[in-house]
Amino acid sequence: MSRLNAILVLALVACALAVIQSQHRSRTYFVELERLKKQAHGLDEQWGKLQLEQGTWANPARVDTLARTRLGLIAPPHDRVRVETLVSAP
Repeated sequence: MSRLNAILVLALVACALAVIQSQHRSRTYFVELERLKKQAHGLDEQWGKLQLEQGTWANPARVDTLARTRLGLIAPPHDRVRVETLVSAP
């Protein structure tokens, strides 16, 4: 009977250690998950800011103003503009 008790005690200790290890792993994964969620939220915020900045930089009025002021570009006179049209065959 004492041999059976010793085996059961060893099994109980092994199960207890497995539970402890499982709980520790679970907590570790939860901490990692929360860290990654926080990082994802930060990246989402950064993505939104970058999209807003891109919209600002790509604004046609801003590009036109910079082209005129910094590069000295001007629109060509109307007599120098030529519009080509595609004529389809009958």
